[in-house]
Amino acid sequence: MSFRSVIQEVKGEIGAISRRGFRSRPGRVRRVAAAAESPDESAALLLLRPSCWTHLPPELLREVLARVEESEGWWPRRRDVVACAGVCRSWRGIVREIVRTPEASGKLTFPISLKQPGPRDAPMKCFIVRNRTTQTYYLYIGLTDALTDDGKFLLAARKCRRTTCTEYLISLDMNDISKGSDNYIGKLRSNFLGTKFTVYDAHPPYAGDVISKGQSARVIGSNHVSPRIPAGNYPVSHISYELNVLGSRGPRRMHCAMDSIPVSAIEQGGTAPTQTEFPWSYHESFTSIPFFKSKSIRANNSTASLLTQNGSKLVLKNKSPRWHEHLQCWCLNFHGRVTVASVKNFQLVASDESNPTSQEHDDVILQFGKVGKDMFTMDYRYPISAFQAFAICLSSFDTKIACE
Repeated sequence: MSFRSVIQEVKGEIGAISRRGFRSRPGRVRRVAAAAESPDESAALLLLRPSCWTHLPPELLREVLARVEESEGWWPRRRDVVACAGVCRSWRGIVREIVRTPEASGKLTFPISLKQPGPRDAPMKCFIVRNRTTQTYYLYIGLTDALTDDGKFLLAARKCRRTTCTEYLISLDMNDISKGSDNYIGKLRSNFLGTKFTVYDAHPPYAGDVISKGQSARVIGSNHVSPRIPAGNYPVSHISYELNVLGSRGPRRMHCAMDSIPVSAIEQGGTAPTQTEFPWSYHESFTSIPFFKSKSIRANNSTASLLTQNGSKLVLKNKSPRWHEHLQCWCLNFHGRVTVASVKNFQLVASDESNPTSQEHDDVILQFGKVGKDMFTMDYRYPISAFQAFAICLSSFDTKIACE
């Protein structure tokens, strides 16, 4: 059998595994071993039947999986790469070594990719769909160059009104958006006026990060949250909108302080913190909660902060638009990605105060704009992640009476 035939057979059988897994339980990829519990015994036997690629040498298996990863470059075909990682532990280890981060490859493959910095060369083109009735927001990545298409679902958020604030809970599952869910990965919280927001990550964005002491930083029993998931609030970004006391016309002015990203990340040769996996350990979960820490441990972690080592944090600001005399409106060049004028539209660039070299940064790190009644585009790039970009864009949806 030729090498090309081996690759085609692997892709064919992995595709069958992924299709059966998605049909049996939407939103989750089933493992091959779990197929034996399916009511369809014939399908289970078919999945477990040995084939010519079952006992491939490690070197040849790595080469085959590398060819599969290279050929399935975009969704929905990229689900075959995810299915390869779900076959067994050895396959998962090889696939994780082959698949590169979005920063290097420009591709989103696994859920952890949503917590990793975007590509450096070109922005990741996504769009957000708003449901006014349920007050939910869905993030998709575009499958074509069109402004909107069927898309590949990435994240979902639900707006929750509190007495003194508003929260947006962010989840990996569009049908399960709650803080006690295994799919919960973070939230956005506003102040009473809706002028200041804080983005919280449910997982530590870098080693030595300190959990927030807010109202959600409490011990949560295993009956409420899976013991494998750390129940923590790690502040990764602070967003502020300037007050418009005089009621002057013009776009909103915003600043985003990225607590988890040093300003050196945007300099030549700089790097941004990159999460490699979700902390599933039971012990990691409880050591992230202040109840299980002494004061001395918390103080040591705060001094070991990544930002302390690498300098000040990155600050983003909205790019100033220009006034168009003929159109009589404020204008920004969104390069065809925004078609409807809205006060929500913005572009974020590195602020001068976070630039020690005083060099002008015109590269747009995040842009957000309206293309329909409940449709918005979201394009982001390095050094922020899809999760951080989505949370920042959610702040633009919130009502800001004092900023209009």
